[in-house]
Amino acid sequence: MIDLLRTSTIPRYTRKAVILLADSLATGAALAVALVLRLSGDIPPHMSQGLIDALPVTVLSAMLVFYGAGLHRRVWRFLSPSDLRVLVAAATAAVVCSTAATALLGLAEWMPLSLPIIQWFVLVVLLASARFAWRALRGHLRATTLNGAGGEPRAEPLRTLIVGAPENAEVLLHQLEIAPEAGYRVVGILDLTGKDVSLKLHGIPILGSLDFLEQAVQRLDAAHQRPEALIIAGNGDCIPTPRTVRLVSEAQTLGLRVVRSLHPADPNAARQAPLSLQTIDLADLLGRPQTQLDNVAITRAIAGRRVLVTGAGGTIGRELVRQIASMNPAQIVLLDAGEYNLYSVDMEMAEHFPELPRSAVLCSIRQRQSVMDAFEEYRPELVFHAAALKHVPLVEQNPCAGVMTNVLGTRNVADAARQWGARAMVQISTDKAVNPVGVMGATKRLGELYCQALDLENCRTDNPARFMTVRFGNVLGSSGSLIPLFQRQLDLHQPLTVTHPDVERYFMTVHEAVQLTLQSTACALEGNLGRGRIFVLDMGAPIKIIDIARRMIRLAGLVPERDVPIDIVGLRPGEKLFEELFDGSEEKLPSTIAGVFEAEPPPIPLKTLNYAFDGLAEATRKGDSAAVLARLDLVLKARTSPVETGRLVVPAIAHGRRVVPMTTTIAGSA
Repeated sequence: MIDLLRTSTIPRYTRKAVILLADSLATGAALAVALVLRLSGDIPPHMSQGLIDALPVTVLSAMLVFYGAGLHRRVWRFLSPSDLRVLVAAATAAVVCSTAATALLGLAEWMPLSLPIIQWFVLVVLLASARFAWRALRGHLRATTLNGAGGEPRAEPLRTLIVGAPENAEVLLHQLEIAPEAGYRVVGILDLTGKDVSLKLHGIPILGSLDFLEQAVQRLDAAHQRPEALIIAGNGDCIPTPRTVRLVSEAQTLGLRVVRSLHPADPNAARQAPLSLQTIDLADLLGRPQTQLDNVAITRAIAGRRVLVTGAGGTIGRELVRQIASMNPAQIVLLDAGEYNLYSVDMEMAEHFPELPRSAVLCSIRQRQSVMDAFEEYRPELVFHAAALKHVPLVEQNPCAGVMTNVLGTRNVADAARQWGARAMVQISTDKAVNPVGVMGATKRLGELYCQALDLENCRTDNPARFMTVRFGNVLGSSGSLIPLFQRQLDLHQPLTVTHPDVERYFMTVHEAVQLTLQSTACALEGNLGRGRIFVLDMGAPIKIIDIARRMIRLAGLVPERDVPIDIVGLRPGEKLFEELFDGSEEKLPSTIAGVFEAEPPPIPLKTLNYAFDGLAEATRKGDSAAVLARLDLVLKARTSPVETGRLVVPAIAHGRRVVPMTTTIAGSA
């Protein structure tokens, strides 16, 4: 039966003849229905006879009209407003011609004057409803067929949000309706302005504007309809320039697959075009595919464990929290110094993972006793240390703050993890820690060295805890980073600012950054990683910042240098022209993790670092920036141990525009 109803199995000429005959018979049926309606069913015998005599003329006249109008040659499964206009015009002509023919043949004496008008209304309804019914039946048959051979159900279609103007969304809904094999089920629509909010399009609710994405996902999630994909309707060119990148970034942060529809700009042509979707990704800016790691091993490492994340409200911290929460940990502890960030990530967990035990701890990692208290209370088994000051110029201007967070704060977290029985701690570092020229990179380098020292120290004790570092390049879309800056400049119709035409950086997505962090943890817990090593994602070749700027402009549908200028503003203090992934003193080693390198820096003994850190703590308490800078360089450039000599002498290096003397005694400052 299903095969008989599929139009693809019916010969083309037969199908056209059936449509033409059905439309013509509908004209005769409309005349009969009109007479019944006109007389409320009480039809005199002479009118019944007159109807019977007029029906052949009516059907034949309509057939000639419909043939001339070409209704049988249209693809009605792609029903559009222009098709409806042709249908109404053909119905009008059919009624006029059949009535005229009946009158000319002397067969219209019985006919009430209002009958042709009623017949026209009935005919339009019959013709349109027949086509809508056929379209719905075909859709049902296709969905039934696609459920799988032998009655086996096919994969559940992805719950999907559509973003775009209502006219583009309507075309896309139509295309998805006739192509259920694409595997998308639309659960909501976001239009460009939100003016149609609370209305429905094809029965699908319009939830708000582009800026309502996160709220829309939360609302649908509460209704157990959380979307898994987002389709940008209308080729994506209907969305204003910088908002495309922001929308993709936000959607990926929410875990949505993002695609755009590709079809002709003309709605009528688009309706008859086949469904064409193209996946889009912020990784398009990378010029390389994203690295995919082992999710099975990661889930095995996380499930059933107590987990603590510092900096939980930041870009990387929040993505860590999202991915960890999806892997069934026993408990998750969110630790952040920012009240709003902590509130925001805590609310997100409450909405999306209400059954997951969680605690929100408002605490700065600078507060050693508070950190110790949190670890004592929650006894985390896994610690992910994402809290840091990372903005290069700001840390350069505030070296004491940089040291308090990135150096002393890291020591606080690592010491607490060691004291209260954590099985592993992973800290987030940066490629700016390699051969650092600024304060931010130097402070992150000291954090790397401290975790390395703890990891090696535990080899000589009964404590199996691991302390690891993952080293990232620039994370696309993170707060305060390059992409949001370019987005803001595009928003304000300003030139994009680049520090130097040759400056280049390594880039990765937030997804890659978090996957690397979790993968390192999994491998460490399974004993597959050597101690005292740093893990670096293979990010391919570095990318010039000016090329990123140009790609963003093109992604927005504009032409670089013509529509949007690019200004060269010069390197800022603490910045390098080229970033590196490995220090010259580090040994680069292959890793057991595909797509990951391992670096083994020359270690500094834990006791030496603690002496140095105590000196840094004293200098920061006094607010002595010069002493802080001196001690930073002292530790990083040292080649002898203060445990043996009590004194380290290293050459001075430039900090910004001033040179700091580098001879100091560490032991005496403890």
